Amino acid sequence: MNPPCGRCRKPVYPTEKINCLDKYWHKGCFSCEVCKMALSMTNYKGFEKKPYCTMHYPKTSFTIVTDTPENLRLKQQSMLNSQALYKEDFEKNKGKGFSVVADTPEMQRVKKTQDQISNIKYHEEFEKSKIRSDAPPPENRQEEASNPDRFRQPAAQQMHPAAVAPPCGRRYQAMYSYTAAEPDEVSLLEGDLILDVEPIDEGWVFGCNQRTGQRGMLPANYVRPV
Repeated sequence: MNPPCGRCRKPVYPTEKINCLDKYWHKGCFSCEVCKMALSMTNYKGFEKKPYCTMHYPKTSFTIVTDTPENLRLKQQSMLNSQALYKEDFEKNKGKGFSVVADTPEMQRVKKTQDQISNIKYHEEFEKSKIRSDAPPPENRQEEASNPDRFRQPAAQQMHPAAVAPPCGRRYQAMYSYTAAEPDEVSLLEGDLILDVEPIDEGWVFGCNQRTGQRGMLPANYVRPV
């Protein structure tokens, strides 16, 4: 029997299993509890059996009793050291595509999803404007109403608009059920057909669930091409 994932509680299959912190994880679920950055066995930090990245690893705060002047001095010194390390990491990663905190792979995935949604809305507005622009001017409509025979064409000469073919993209099928964890994700049931699939980054794709009509992100290892 496959054990449940430590985050999504779905079964973890051997091909995608990570054993860490006394739990089993999907590779896509093994991420920081705060920023959701993907982690590996070499860069995670565990706290109360939960994974964190280096920047968001919980720091133990002092209580009122132990907040002595010496402890406050040590706390301030630690903060200064952390700021110095952050500045050093920031300078090392300048020009590499993303910074340590503000431009994580997760942030890039969200940004790309927002761009795709904006493109879809733009095309919808463009099609609506085309429909409105095809209507005749008000003066032509009045003249046509008063003299309809003038604008009537023989049946053989009438132009029929060509049928618009539906968009054709890559089609995938869900191998497992999946419950969306974020607003920009799509829930799946085993066997669902996914249309217009586009790869986003390692582990995620963008597509439309034919059953629900919902568009958004979904894990790549839950679907397969058909």
